[in-house]
This record gives sequence, structure tokens and C-alpha cells, in this order.
Amino acid sequence: QVQVVESGGGLVQPGGSLRLSCVASGSIRSINAMNWYRQAPGKQRELVAGITSGGSTNYADSAKGRFTISRDNAKNTVYLQMDSLKPEDTAVYYCNVNALTTDRWFAMDAWGQGTLVTVSS
Repeated sequence: QVQVVESGGGLVQPGGSLRLSCVASGSIRSINAMNWYRQAPGKQRELVAGITSGGSTNYADSAKGRFTISRDNAKNTVYLQMDSLKPEDTAVYYCNVNALTTDRWFAMDAWGQGTLVTVSS
């Protein structure tokens, strides 16, 4: 089993910045990738950014140039630096971890409970 905990959400004004953190723990053999998803009110969950253990990154078009994903493999932690925030960035942000557990030889997806980001004046 893998536990995932997000933190760093809150209320920020348009144009402001916020950094989200996600820590994975538990029976982890290795982590293949860590991703940030978000779900705004009335909308489907969407991928915001992802990063592999090797450092390869990908971003949604809406996040490119404003968000930066990074990780600390030694701490099983991923960060999402969010700059130039817009009201449309308001959503619950979820951390997704794809990992190999110690009791299985196939990869599993684990999700955090989410952290709320509200961008408003």
C-alpha cells in the first residue's frame, strides 16, 4: 500500500503564486512517475503536469510557462510551483503516484485526498 498526501493549497489573488507539495510513503519499491491533476467545479479531472523518476516532464497547455513541476526522489516528494495564477486555475489539485510496491511486481496508482486552490480577489 502507498499513501499520498498533498499540501500547500489555499487562497491566492490573481497573478499570485503558490507551491504545492506531495509526499508518497508506504510499501514502495520504486516510483515510476508522479503527476498533478486538478478538478474544477463542474468539470472533469485533468492532468496538469507529470514527472518521471528520471526527470522527464510534461504539462497541460494551460500550465505551460506558468507552472513548474519538480521532484526530490530521495524524499519521494513532488512539487508544483504555480505562478501567474488565474481564476480558472481554481480547483482541487490531486497528486497521483505510479509506483511498484514491495509486495507486488506490477505498478499501482495511488491518489491523495486533494488540496484546494482558490484564485480570487
